[in-house]
Amino acid sequence: MKQAQAAEQGAATRGMQTFMLIWIGQLVSILGTNLTGFGLPVWIYQQTGSATQLTLLSFFGFLPVILLSPFAGVLVDRWNRKTTLILSDLGGALATISLVLLLWMDRLDVYLIYPIVIMSGCFGAFQFPAFAAAITQLVPKDQLGRASGMMQLAQAIGQLLAPAIAGVLVTTIGLEGVILIDFATCLFAIGTLLLVRIPNAERSAEGEAARGSVGHEALFGWRFITARRGLLALLLFFAASNFLMGTIVVLSTPLVLAFGTAVELGLVRSVAGVGMVVGGVVMSIWRGPKRRVYGALGGILLSGISMMIAGLAPSAILIAIAAFFFTLGMPLVGASSQPIWQSKVPVDLQGRVFGVRSTIATASMPLAYLISGPLVDYVFEPMMVPNGPLAGTFGTVIGTGEGRGIALMFIIMGFLAVLAVVAGYMYPRLRFVEDELPDAIPDNLPAEEAALAEQQPQLQHL
Repeated sequence: MKQAQAAEQGAATRGMQTFMLIWIGQLVSILGTNLTGFGLPVWIYQQTGSATQLTLLSFFGFLPVILLSPFAGVLVDRWNRKTTLILSDLGGALATISLVLLLWMDRLDVYLIYPIVIMSGCFGAFQFPAFAAAITQLVPKDQLGRASGMMQLAQAIGQLLAPAIAGVLVTTIGLEGVILIDFATCLFAIGTLLLVRIPNAERSAEGEAARGSVGHEALFGWRFITARRGLLALLLFFAASNFLMGTIVVLSTPLVLAFGTAVELGLVRSVAGVGMVVGGVVMSIWRGPKRRVYGALGGILLSGISMMIAGLAPSAILIAIAAFFFTLGMPLVGASSQPIWQSKVPVDLQGRVFGVRSTIATASMPLAYLISGPLVDYVFEPMMVPNGPLAGTFGTVIGTGEGRGIALMFIIMGFLAVLAVVAGYMYPRLRFVEDELPDAIPDNLPAEEAALAEQQPQLQHL
């Protein structure tokens, strides 16, 4: 027994060490990606002066992920996860360096950027399912919440630091230099992956039964979710939440600029970045609530209430406070929901299941971007002008004039987010998803070692 416990502790330690090395590489890569993500839109806007061009840049970045993720997830299950991650990073690096080459040749045009962004998105479609499945293989189940919190922290650090760093670098070394740094960070991430071992996932009986064509296996990912009503409810809850949050992300800038300055907008964004970093740090230390679904629901509840507060008055301080708590809840959501999926889906099926999950959850974001503008321009803003249809009701509370229609939309979307949390809590399949669905891996074992434990039960009797 002692020998088995020692082997278990050793496996857990090795898995966390491997994860930490990969995490460092991903942190550096995320920072580099966000540098380009800041510098490239600035360059496009300076060249064209068109907000539509910026919208198209985001749209083409999302499109491959939405369309390809289910099929990419199937290939993630068929291939070694380490190899898949390396190829994904290499594809991103090639897309990045192609931008630099076009700049050096003075041939970079806005309409050449879109195919490059699409190519990068195609490789990126492999990233989430491969990395999420690899974490399950490496990290003990009781540490999955912490690992997810660390990934949320990496994203938060990138979002907080990149704009300030990129703003300085664009003016000193130019867009070419910024993109070259991004390329170097991609190579660094690949280097960390080359140093670690991620084994092939052991095949489960369910995985063997699901084998077939790529299309058949992609469809199986959807069937796996729909056969488990708790996971389906969790997925639809987050798709709806992403839609509501997406409207806030795209409208936060005009909300502040309707009454404030660019400096005040920068303050709000900085405070929001700090909130996400604080949340990521907390979740990296804390494993999250014992019942993880409560953490996911609670994080959305906090963000929904924050959205409502942000719309109450045209005050940069009030909006900054609301932004802090809005982003503070995001790591709690991610670090609580991700371990549920990782523990309930067999490791050899996680690629295709997470691919379908990514498609459905991500598709609601560009939809929010597309309808938010028309809703503001043609519905909410006209209703909230002085003497407008809602000036005598909502206008007496939050004011009228420019930006107050956006504020009303914030309040409505926040209220809908709170209602979604209440509905999710009231639905038993969602609230008890952790109890009703069996775990795919035993406690305190990385998936890799769990498979070995199942094959060698005699170790439990030593």
